[in-house]
Formats: sequence, structure tokens, C-alpha cells
Amino acid sequence: MNDILNELESRRAAARLGGGQARIDAQHARGKLTARERIELLLDEGSFEEWDMFVTHRATEFGMERDRPAGDGVVTGWGTVNGRLTYVFSQDFTVFGGSLSETHAQKICKIMDMAMRNGAPVVGINDSGGARIQEGVASLAGYAEVFQRNVLASGVVPQISLVMGPCAGGAVYSPAMTDFILMVKDTSYMFVTGPEVVRTVTNEVVTAEELGGALTHTRRSSVADAAFDNDVECIAEARRLLDFLPLSNRSGVPRRPFFDDPAREEPSLDTLIPENAGTPYDMRELILKVADEGDLYEIQAEFAKNILTGFIRLEGSTIGVVANQPTHLAGCLDIDASRKAARFVRFCDAFEIPLLTFVDVPGFLPGTAQEYGGIIKHGAKLLFAYAEATVPKVTVITRKAYGGAYDVMASKHLRGDLNYAWPTAEIAVMGAKGAVEILHRAERGDPERIAQRTADYEARFANPFVAAERGFIDEVIRPRNTRRRVARAFAMLRHKKLENPWKKHDNIPL
Repeated sequence: MNDILNELESRRAAARLGGGQARIDAQHARGKLTARERIELLLDEGSFEEWDMFVTHRATEFGMERDRPAGDGVVTGWGTVNGRLTYVFSQDFTVFGGSLSETHAQKICKIMDMAMRNGAPVVGINDSGGARIQEGVASLAGYAEVFQRNVLASGVVPQISLVMGPCAGGAVYSPAMTDFILMVKDTSYMFVTGPEVVRTVTNEVVTAEELGGALTHTRRSSVADAAFDNDVECIAEARRLLDFLPLSNRSGVPRRPFFDDPAREEPSLDTLIPENAGTPYDMRELILKVADEGDLYEIQAEFAKNILTGFIRLEGSTIGVVANQPTHLAGCLDIDASRKAARFVRFCDAFEIPLLTFVDVPGFLPGTAQEYGGIIKHGAKLLFAYAEATVPKVTVITRKAYGGAYDVMASKHLRGDLNYAWPTAEIAVMGAKGAVEILHRAERGDPERIAQRTADYEARFANPFVAAERGFIDEVIRPRNTRRRVARAFAMLRHKKLENPWKKHDNIPL
């Protein structure tokens, strides 16, 4: 018996070494952790249960039968994150560069199938050279099997991708179909075709970092949601993100102990809105003062900064927040902001996360670039997302809510449950100056007359009371009481039931 146990431990020790100590040292020299070190940081101490440690590849071409390391380049299993079940796979770059083979893919698929059956998130740690060339179509088939699971798991369990090394070619499409992508600056990149291919085909000279690095994908392409300085910080933030997310679409939002009075007043909010309607203010200040303990987990903070998306807690429960940001493009909705917010709203609705919307929007961004880029369809994505959402929806209009953008931002007409406004809210088709120039164009030559008309229009429409008179605003509230009113609203909506008409699926304007 001792011999058998000794052999087991010997095999386990060999499997844990992956590609060997020299390659582990090389991984560390690049500033990267190994696959197992990453899992140890992600999961609670001592909670990891590994599966398929001894699986090996089946290839026999190109001398592959002589090199069959245990695990085949990916570590899979399950554990807990702050006591909550989480499934994980971590590609091991020390084994064949983390390349995906038939058996490598089967290990990942097994984990994803188990996650869907048991209703728990999947975290994929990507560090791979792509498909294993020696296996040809078998490795491509393996990718397709993983893709299929990504699609089936979408909206069923949260999927988080940590890109912590190369991710190129077909490999990028698995992270792209997950809910959140976190990257590491300088050591991770994603692209469909690499710099050499780009140079050959288009004569463009570009580095891997410029083409698909973390900053590129968080600031320009919006492929990734956040970028961090190193593996440790990235994994710590992934743990924090998981804390906000439900285990599945049937589990309900997580509730945490909280130490913040739901009725807390914030007198400073009474003076948040500047006297001058054209002066910006930071909407993030309002969000932090409403949230439990001032805690906000922002999503895509570096992309489309004219709109904020992220998670907060109210009375210990997760809430999704969408807010116009007046400090960037005056809070206008443009193509990027519409796409960013629409995806976030649909995620929240899929996982029964209530939505809180703060509105200060002067309209959609004008210009040929926006029209040629398809702002009509992209703006419709956000409208569609809010309109189809059945989760509790609470909206607070702080200042401007003009034109079609008023409708789009979780208005009462899109089944908003409770729509509040501050006394500083201006709900109208457009700003007073533009409206007067259209309504009284014959008087444009008389500046005094136009100024009087503008003042009259502002007195009549630059307030929330016309909308409140029609029931489009449920209540005009004091800014200092926003946390209390919003918290009570969500408490009242906790058992809301609303279903859309039966359909196979919708046809959102893509």
C-alpha cells in the first residue's frame, strides 16, 4: 500500500511542476505567476479541489507521444471565493505554451458543464499560445466546444475571464463571450491576428501591446473591462467583483452585512448641482454618497467616460448603477456610451440585479461621425435593454433630461418602477435656448425679446413639476435624502414580479 501511495504522491508532484522548474522560473522572470499560484490567490485558502490532474494529450504526430505531461497545460477544479462556490480553469504556459489541445478543451468543458448544473460562476484564467498546431483540427474542434459552452452558460452563470498572458487567434472568442474581462498591463494581450500578420497584410507596423494590450482594450476597443498592474492586483479585483455577483440567474443577489444607516442624509448633495446649468460636476460623488460604505465597483471605467456603470450595495444587497457623467461630453449619449451601458443593463437583467439610474443627459451627441457610425442603432441598444429589463428599476433625474435621451434613460415610459427627480431637474424636449430659437424664429433679430422668451421657457419647463403633474415623475425629492428614498424604493420592490411575452429570444438591434 505504501508503494502505491508513494507513486500517487510522486505523480502529483510531477503534475504540479507542469513544464518543469526552468519554465516556472522563466514565467516568474516575465513578472507572471504560474497557473497554480493564480488559483491559490483566487480561491479561499485550502478550498481548491483539482480535477483531471493526470489527464494527458493523445497526439502521436511530430513526436508528441514522447512528451505527455500530466494535466496537459490547464489546471481545473473548484473552490470557494469568500465562502461561495466558484469553478476555475487556469491555463499553464509552462506546458506547450498553454496551447489548447483536444483533452485540454475537454477539461475546460467538464468544468463549465458542472458550473451550469450546480449554478456557480466560472473564472477562466487565460495564458495560452492558442491552438496546438500538432493536433490540427482536433484543437480547433476543442475551441468550438468551449465556445458552445460559453454561449449556453451566458445568462445562466457569471463568466469572468482573466487574461494574464497571450490570447490570440481563435482563443480570443471565448473571453469575448464571457461577462467580464480583466487584463494585466504589459504582460497580457488579445488580438485575432498578430503584429507580424498585420505587417504582412496591411503594411502597418505595430507592437503587440499597441495592437491588443490591456490599455488598448480598456480605452479604445472596450473589449476588456479593466486593466491592472500585475497578476496579484488583477486576481484581488476579480475576488472583489465576484462578491457583487449572484452565483447564478436563479440564486438572487448576494446580501452582505452592512454598517451604514439606510436613512443616512447627505447635506452636501443639496449643493452638488452648480448654479450655472453649463457647469459640470462629478456624478461619481453622488454614487459614492448613496452606496453602502461609499463602495463602488466600476465597470469599464476607462472607456466611454460620459457614462458610468458599476455595482454598489444598498442595505447589503447588490445594485447595478448606470449614470450620465457631466464631466465628459456633458454627459451626452454617444455610440460608445450606449453600447457600454446597454451591455451592462442586459447583464444585470439576466442575473436579477436591480438597476439604479442617475440621469443628467442633454441628449445624444450630434455630428456626422456619430450618424455615420450608426448612433441610431447603437442608441436603440440602450433603449431596448432598459425596455426589456424586468428587474426593479429606480431612476433619479438630477439635472438635465432632454429629448429622446430622457426616454432612453430608464424613464417611466420604459417601465421604470420609481422615478424620482431633484428640484434642479429639467425635463423637456430640448434646452431653453434651442427651443426658443425654433418656436420664435421670427424674433431672432430681437435679442431682448429672445432673452425674455428664454426666461419664460425656463420658468415653465426647466423644472420637474410638469412631468410630475402627469405622473411621469413619482416624487420630487430633496437631494440630501436620495440614499434613504432609493433604499426604501428597492426594499419595496424586493419581490417584484414582471414577465415579458413568451418568445424564443428577442432581436436586439446589433
